[in-house]
Amino acid sequence: MNITVRVWRQKNADDKGKMVTYGVENVSQDMSFLEMLDVLNEQLTLAGDEPIAFDHDCREGICGACGVVINGIAHGPQVTTTCQLHMRSFEDGAVIDVEPWRSGAFPVIKDLVVDRGSLDRIIQAGGYISAPTGSAPEANNLPVPKVDADHAFESAACIGCGACVAACPNGSGMLFTAAKITHLGLLPQGQPERDSRVIGMVEQHDHEGFGGCTNIGECTSACPKGIPLDTISRLNRDLLGALAHGDA
Repeated sequence: MNITVRVWRQKNADDKGKMVTYGVENVSQDMSFLEMLDVLNEQLTLAGDEPIAFDHDCREGICGACGVVINGIAHGPQVTTTCQLHMRSFEDGAVIDVEPWRSGAFPVIKDLVVDRGSLDRIIQAGGYISAPTGSAPEANNLPVPKVDADHAFESAACIGCGACVAACPNGSGMLFTAAKITHLGLLPQGQPERDSRVIGMVEQHDHEGFGGCTNIGECTSACPKGIPLDTISRLNRDLLGALAHGDA
């Protein structure tokens, strides 16, 4: 395949940035999208140009560090992480736009790399439990209804990639926040901090500059782990309950 890649290039947070066009030849359909960027970077390096900065780590669809917007879609045309997207998803001669996550809460560091520390700070605001650590407890000591366990595991699948933020027209991080609140709030170990958790994490979400949720649903459509939209409904119920308990 021969393709044209238009990539966002930005030297640092203060630079204005712009789209730059590159041609990439002899691209194998079996390459992952990141491998294609590796080939492009090798091409740029041999030409004496600055390679494109982009985030990645495991390249196995687990960590979510590789997120970029491809042709206007978070992670690209397939519902998966960017590292698991393969070039067979594109046609020979395709023109592909590659941009970083767009959100005021995700400032650009360089090129396609953004600072997603705001997600870490949301977790620090309440994404933990006070249960003592130590050896693993007996599995049946704390019975959990299967429905609750299933929903908790579903929410715990969130990898914090930020695709929900990039896909949301409002730049909201509510699906991420809801997943982190729900997977602890459904388990017995998460009950002592249940009220303070939801209040603290939602406050931090707003403080970081994420937009408000208007239930458009683009977040769950782009989520590579399929976190459902009703997770946000659970967050809203928990938040209303926590505020009511505080008033009491």
